[in-house]
Amino acid sequence: MTLAILYQDEYLVAIHKPAGLLVHRSMIDRHETQFAMQMLRDQIGQHVFPVHRLDRPTSGVLVFALSADIARLLGEQFAGNTIAKTYFAIVRGHVKEAGLIDYALKEKLDKIADKRAKQDKDAQEAQTEYVPLQQFELPFAVSRYPSARYTLVRLHPKTGRKHQLRRHMCHINHPIVGDTTHGDGKHNKFMRDQFSFNGLALTCQQMCMTHPVSNEKLAIVNDFDQRMSTLMTQWGWAIPSLDRLDLLSNNR
Repeated sequence: MTLAILYQDEYLVAIHKPAGLLVHRSMIDRHETQFAMQMLRDQIGQHVFPVHRLDRPTSGVLVFALSADIARLLGEQFAGNTIAKTYFAIVRGHVKEAGLIDYALKEKLDKIADKRAKQDKDAQEAQTEYVPLQQFELPFAVSRYPSARYTLVRLHPKTGRKHQLRRHMCHINHPIVGDTTHGDGKHNKFMRDQFSFNGLALTCQQMCMTHPVSNEKLAIVNDFDQRMSTLMTQWGWAIPSLDRLDLLSNNR
């Protein structure tokens, strides 16, 4: 598999990470043999340094530095929450209006990978802005309701907590489709059985940052996630251009 490169210069490189691909080798899945970090290194013939995390089931923009110094500078931007990140997600239910989720999250530690981490950390502040773009209603009784409702939302995390978007959307009772940890099992099964949709309906569409050397604004934009596009096309909606999605967001 060849990774799609969205941006590259002598200091950093950004790719489209497919859903299901790990960023780097992990103790959590010792049997996995493919990792974005190693694949990109082999593809461009140069060592790369990860500067942020993208969950395995999430697709989208993934940035690597090409030196330790650039990794440090980019890492400071991510740690300081100065990088503007834009995600799209399909969630259960009809989201009526835009809003801000301000809900602190206690870090969830993995028993293997985080066994040496402090176990009693306080909950950390976390904020996510969300904007509904399109609502869908399907003539299927998935649970106690006669129809199944979904919404395409645009998400802007203001902080970078682990699984923040998935946990925040669950917190407001609009879990992301395909989320096996924080989502709705009945709707996940419905998506698999009825539409052959496997995985998480969440993608990182864009990142806007300050270039670590030129100090110019840099916007890295990805194509709309093909899995999500195919799913909504089956629901009768023609996916608009990203510019059109921007307009939908600004009009809400």
